[in-house]
Amino acid sequence: MNKVVANADEALHDIRDGATLMLGGFGLCGIPENSIAALVRKGIKQLTCISNNAGVDDFGLGLLLKTRQIKKMLSSYVGENAEFERQLLSGELEVELIPQGTLATRIQMAGMGIPAFFTPAGYGTEIANGKESREFNGKQYLMELALHADFSIVKAWKGDTMGNLVFRKTTRNFSTSMAKAGNITIAEVEHLVQPGELDPDQIHVPGIYVHRIFPGSNYEKRIERKTVKMS
Repeated sequence: MNKVVANADEALHDIRDGATLMLGGFGLCGIPENSIAALVRKGIKQLTCISNNAGVDDFGLGLLLKTRQIKKMLSSYVGENAEFERQLLSGELEVELIPQGTLATRIQMAGMGIPAFFTPAGYGTEIANGKESREFNGKQYLMELALHADFSIVKAWKGDTMGNLVFRKTTRNFSTSMAKAGNITIAEVEHLVQPGELDPDQIHVPGIYVHRIFPGSNYEKRIERKTVKMS
């Protein structure tokens, strides 16, 4: 089945107000830049976004925060975004902060069809409020629920028209798990190739998980924080 669409706007055509989205990336590494720009153009509101972080003020998910399109963020690290901080403190943005390993595992469990799991992370802290806990071998654990999304949006290095994806180095981060945890998975790729051109042993996400794929363009690949001199 050919899953190729022309561009981000076509790939995201059916995302509506109030949707829950997963967006791959770590910092500014491996984020779906073209798709985020298309979401800004669409102007859809009340989004719930699941992402390790919220980009920076003028790039990544920071663009959606700037236009007030995000209602709620489920994230692990948000320290690089001043607008995020402002909206959080003013009550404009709902936020669920999740330990990074817990966030990754909740997404992974969704892709595996496992509804919940137990972890010691967060026990005895505010993270535990309202959650079931249980003792195993003399240690307390919290029950965490799997995280699903209406749409998972990821960026890969290479992909073929069948949806098979190959990520490059750190860009795999959350994306390989997110691609398996959405009702619809959309992938933008730097290089779109024909079936058979990818080494089967190098494929990180099989095409069965991917519903739409398109070749991206004009990637900036910014550095989140650059240090050129030690103070």
